[in-house]
Amino acid sequence: MKILVTGGLGYIGSHTVVALQNKGFDVVIIDNLSNSSLDVLAGITEITGKSPDFEKIDMRQKEDVVSFFEKHKDINGVIHFAASKAVGESVNKPLAYYENNLGTLTTLLQELQKIESAPLIFSSSCTVYGQADKLPITENAPIKPAESPYGNTKKVGEQIIEDTCNAYPNFSAIALRYFNPIGAHSSALIGELPIGVPQNLVPFITQTAIGKRAELSVFGDDYPTQDGTCIRDYIHVMDLAEAHVVALERLLNKKSKDNYEVFNIGTGTGNSVLEVINAFESANQKSLNYKIAERRKGDVIAAYADTTKSKTVLGWTPKHSLQSALKSAWEWELALSKKE
Repeated sequence: MKILVTGGLGYIGSHTVVALQNKGFDVVIIDNLSNSSLDVLAGITEITGKSPDFEKIDMRQKEDVVSFFEKHKDINGVIHFAASKAVGESVNKPLAYYENNLGTLTTLLQELQKIESAPLIFSSSCTVYGQADKLPITENAPIKPAESPYGNTKKVGEQIIEDTCNAYPNFSAIALRYFNPIGAHSSALIGELPIGVPQNLVPFITQTAIGKRAELSVFGDDYPTQDGTCIRDYIHVMDLAEAHVVALERLLNKKSKDNYEVFNIGTGTGNSVLEVINAFESANQKSLNYKIAERRKGDVIAAYADTTKSKTVLGWTPKHSLQSALKSAWEWELALSKKE
């Protein structure tokens, strides 16, 4: 079967392409390389022994997307990652985020309606829950007002897909609400490639450990948590990648109870920022230079998943520990340093 992966050279996309090819799927990637590198294609090929098809396309150019689907009429399913994802940038450039994240989604959905039966996996986020009223967070938790234009694109994106599923009963989709992906493939051939200053904790940890950053800032130590720092659900990126394959197979095998479903993808365990720092130091025998800084606007106190539905309905369970994820992240950082 031929699967289209949009944004397939990005962090989560590239690991998912590996998981798909290892399961025997043929993959074609669309990516505009705005937040990725062609080097990733070589890494995927080296890991799997097979080079996916690749087309450099900016999905904001509707005519290019239409041409792609005219050329590839045999697409059996789509995993849609292509989107801008920096929260801070979205606050400063809301229109660019709405154009890139929502305009391209509607274009994709319009083209999918022309195909007999090509289901969609949508890359969503736990940001749709905001600061949840109850922990752990179930899929039935209220969807809160978005804290940023980026968060709003995930919330509205889900609604667009649900409306499409309601209008076209033969179309099916699953939205996967990710918690916090970390780590890299065990080969250290692909991993997270943040452009500029990292927005996420683990790349900042590894860049501090290797000396690219002078110190790590821990944003706030006065939250109502065990050690005063924020709590998140950190999931190994390869576990997340495997979840996409399982969800896709659910759609392809027509096992969904409804033609639109949502699943939390996390570990079910919350770890504080200081716990992650300590786990990194322990896993890699490396001490970190960090300081406590002011709270960061928009940070929720705690967010971790109730994974009951993903385990019982989707049939997916994460396999990697926090320590193994942090070890793979460090090995990836070391591999990057050798290339520089």
